[in-house]
Amino acid sequence: MTALTPRRPIGKRPALLPTLLLALLLATPAAASCPLESNADLATIRGLGDGPALPAGREVIAEGVVTGAFLGRDRLDGFYLQQATERGPVGLFVYLPRPTPEMAAQILPGSHLQLHARTGEHRGRPQLQRVERIAVCGRDRLPEPQALSWPLDTATLEAHEELLVTFPRALTVTGNHELARYGSLTLAAERLFRPTNAPDAAQERATLLLDDGSHRTFPSPIPYLNDAGTRRVGSRVEGLTGVLTHAFDAHRLHPTQAPAFTDANPRPDALPAPGERLRVATFNVENYFTTLGRRGAANAEELERQRAKLAAAVAGLNADILALVEVENDPAALADLIEQLGERTGVRYRAVGGSADRGSDAIKLALIYRPDRVEAVSELYADNQRTHHRPPLAAFFRDREGGAPFGVVTAHFKSKTGCPSRGDIDQGQGCWNERRLAQARAVAAFLERLAAAEGHQRLLLIGDLNAYGAEDPIRALTEAGLVDLLARELPPERRYSYVFRGESGYLDHALASPDLAAAVAAVRPWPINADEPDFLGYDGPESAAPHFRPDPFRSSDHDPIVVDLAPEAMR
Repeated sequence: MTALTPRRPIGKRPALLPTLLLALLLATPAAASCPLESNADLATIRGLGDGPALPAGREVIAEGVVTGAFLGRDRLDGFYLQQATERGPVGLFVYLPRPTPEMAAQILPGSHLQLHARTGEHRGRPQLQRVERIAVCGRDRLPEPQALSWPLDTATLEAHEELLVTFPRALTVTGNHELARYGSLTLAAERLFRPTNAPDAAQERATLLLDDGSHRTFPSPIPYLNDAGTRRVGSRVEGLTGVLTHAFDAHRLHPTQAPAFTDANPRPDALPAPGERLRVATFNVENYFTTLGRRGAANAEELERQRAKLAAAVAGLNADILALVEVENDPAALADLIEQLGERTGVRYRAVGGSADRGSDAIKLALIYRPDRVEAVSELYADNQRTHHRPPLAAFFRDREGGAPFGVVTAHFKSKTGCPSRGDIDQGQGCWNERRLAQARAVAAFLERLAAAEGHQRLLLIGDLNAYGAEDPIRALTEAGLVDLLARELPPERRYSYVFRGESGYLDHALASPDLAAAVAAVRPWPINADEPDFLGYDGPESAAPHFRPDPFRSSDHDPIVVDLAPEAMR
């Protein structure tokens, strides 16, 4: 992380009447003994008064106090000035690429500078540029940062742009997707959940980007990591202080003091062993392809990383039956994955046999199980309704120690990506919602046929349904009689398996028929993936190489979901 310049402490201002305080502030430039009289204040340059911003190319003599220095091409190529004016404090960015050593030595936080420069703009925002001369008018004049409480309305945000601010109350990391690429984290007052994840889940949705004082891509080292080389969603940051600005369509803060993080959502411990219970899990393995360069690993090195992480995750799951999502639709890929799991974990899995049609999509579903723990009492069933892109699969199992058989059904509904320009467009639940709803209804009918064929109602639907908990497809399944186990067993703040654009929710589901729901002893996501920054995955950028570990964390972009069944309840 780029070194940050600590703020120099200054004495407390005495409490004064507003008029006297304003008079002292306005007198500051004169007391600072600048060599010349300035001809434009920062408010005039920015157009914050009655007139417009000064046109680009105007020669000005302007002054202010340095609040944040971000010199160099690997940072912002400039610094921020702040000045007390009749309108209150005003800030402005000064673009200064390739400063002379003498200039760079003058640009220190707290220095009162007078600049001979020209006005300009960058992406529609006024700035000073083409600096010809800098004079130091005084030192140790850093203003107190303005204390703000998040969230802020638009007018307050705009009024504080380019100013030194601080957030005394802790903010929460709600997104980390751009950490490796741009060095930024998405912050909010609390972790944000997808509005359609749970009914009546109202929350303040404003976000602030914590930037890293640069516009570079793929910074090395990656900033804001803890000692374990991660920065999980749910982390808290306290006393955040820096310059607030607006760039690239978002309000962001460039810190002038190193942010103080708290690992409020630490990595989870290993799951307890199921013991005498039977454990069923679903795991989206994020494109396990042995055909390199197609959708999963781009090369042999990435495939080795993927195998190592998946093996660590599967070992930690301790699942007796495992519903796999996003396996390459090639028998060799599933065979390879089972072989790799056996060699790396010592646990031997077996794929359910049969000639069920897996469909023509590039990825498929699979059901694998531990023959030392459970017995497969059927071959694979497949639902080949044309509404499905990937045919749902089902099989029936029984505890090796005896007990009634039960069915496990896995599905992978149409994703929310690749939106059409018309037709099944996004109307609040992501695009292709009509297709997912049709798939949910088809699966409900599939379960009815399975129950009739097997003569019982002990069925578990588990997989990646690409729909959040309060969306139409899930409501259709619960209206058909299935029990949403995550909604039944977990509070709203724990109902997530995926994080997208700073919003959490559960796309991965476990729904049971009432007969089987009575035998459910525990339901839990294992949060090893969604909270982790994606650069820790098997295909992370070069800057992430020092942080790669063959552990379960970020083995996929989805968290696995685990359901423990009490066999005695089915006997």
